[in-house]
Amino acid sequence: MSTNSTEKKWDRRSADTAERLEAASRYIGPGKQFKPEDTVALLEAVIRAGDRVNIEGNNQKQADFLAECLNKVDKSKIHDLHMVQSAVPLPVHLDLFENGIAKKLDFAFGGPQAGRVAKFISEGKLELGAIHTYLELFGRYFLDLTPKVSLICAYKADRQGNLYTGFNTEDTPTIVEATKFRQGIVIAQVNEIVDTLPRVDIPADWIDGVVQSPKPFFIEPLFTRDPALVTESQILLAMLCLKGIYAEYEVKRINHGIGFLTSAIELLLPTYGEELGLKGKACTHMILNPHPTMIPAIESGWVDTIHCFGGELGMEKYVAARPDVFFTGPDGTLRSNRAYAQTAGHYALDMFIGGTLQIDKYGNSSTATASRVAGFGGAPNMGCDAKGRRHVTDSWLKVGKEMPTLDRQIGNMPRGKRLVVQGVETFGEGRAPVFVEELDAWKLAENAKLDLPPVMIYGDDLTHVVTEEGIAYLNRCADIEARMAAIRAVAGYTEIGLKANPDETRQLREAGIVKTPEDLGVDRSRANRSLLAARNIRDLVSWSGGLYNPPARFRNW
Repeated sequence: MSTNSTEKKWDRRSADTAERLEAASRYIGPGKQFKPEDTVALLEAVIRAGDRVNIEGNNQKQADFLAECLNKVDKSKIHDLHMVQSAVPLPVHLDLFENGIAKKLDFAFGGPQAGRVAKFISEGKLELGAIHTYLELFGRYFLDLTPKVSLICAYKADRQGNLYTGFNTEDTPTIVEATKFRQGIVIAQVNEIVDTLPRVDIPADWIDGVVQSPKPFFIEPLFTRDPALVTESQILLAMLCLKGIYAEYEVKRINHGIGFLTSAIELLLPTYGEELGLKGKACTHMILNPHPTMIPAIESGWVDTIHCFGGELGMEKYVAARPDVFFTGPDGTLRSNRAYAQTAGHYALDMFIGGTLQIDKYGNSSTATASRVAGFGGAPNMGCDAKGRRHVTDSWLKVGKEMPTLDRQIGNMPRGKRLVVQGVETFGEGRAPVFVEELDAWKLAENAKLDLPPVMIYGDDLTHVVTEEGIAYLNRCADIEARMAAIRAVAGYTEIGLKANPDETRQLREAGIVKTPEDLGVDRSRANRSLLAARNIRDLVSWSGGLYNPPARFRNW
């Protein structure tokens, strides 16, 4: 029996929430609806200085109206907010720090605001908690970074306050559950309020307020790449990947990161991929947004299953017409889910392939530099060797068997390993070298007072590096010295590449640790746009039978 003279309170969080909602009740009517013009006042009623706040903004859909309203609150009342959110891709997200409303940020993806994030850090306007992976940040929502107030977005609400998130469900369920079931407050902006929803994605009793925003929420076609912009260099890299990795390991379960290299691979599947006899042996199961450049491969019968992190503008009708491939509901629309896709990406994939801004001499890579904090998104979840994996696939086992020093701490116990591939041209944007002695992430760590440099993919997880010089099979290297030599061999005319020893490179080629295009039998002269299954956006529309409706900025006809 307790000897305390006063009884301990166990409902302080819910009592605090009830008090805040009581203050906001004057603005909230039937169906939990409130007027757009009352939004700032409502936010001032439910948010307190120092709160942990989430604005739904992943790398595609954005609760932009609510973010704009949060910037208009009285900063003498609401300040020092701790923002915990997947992404900060809109100027309005950083305006919160410029305006003195927010103080600290934990996030996963910076995108277009990458330069401004770095600037704010160096100027002391923004205190950086950490640059997370998506799954890492989602996990912390349920542990030590739970939002007190979350501002989310959905396509539709009904008269009771139920929400329909539709094609772009993405992060919404994760944010809402973490907030509401820790006695927090959830406010939603929707594009329209209707009598009946196609399906209920978020029940009304998990929502505290709904506003029909003056205009539809912003959504970025982040994964759309125009085939007309694919270069011959990217086509060469794609050919090397298909011949030297996809065919070598017959990898079926894959995630393609964002970028023109992976778009080139997708556009080569029905041409060069079929020539290599890879149909049915590679790219059958994908964790992937509905990339338009996947349309020719889907139409050619390559793909069995695609589960999506989010949607992609213009792909709605196409996805709805291909329910055998995509996860769609009885209403006929895609059900995306970033948390589930990231989980599948972490444990169920056999390969992740993507690019980066910098790779150091050891194979560590990062998209966070001293002047550009792009964040990582999901790459570290998919670009790592998940130690909890226990199921077996042929490609996973093959990579493990090729590794002479997989892990000496488990004796002679066999184990597989995921393929983690970085495909890069040796010089990137602005002719900046991709291969560097030391990652700029070290300088960022100093500027942001971080305990560790923010690394996207660690060198010991990386199995292959692909450049225009060839492929480095790092998984076949006996030690770090051999790995460094293999990286040098494909680093071209960068500072790292110029340190390559020709005799050493020759020995690596003879051992099958480094393979040039010639070693692989890839004809460089064939690396031209005639090899692409679609050469422009209009070709993709034709492949789709008119179902793909690209955003206006991608139409040139």
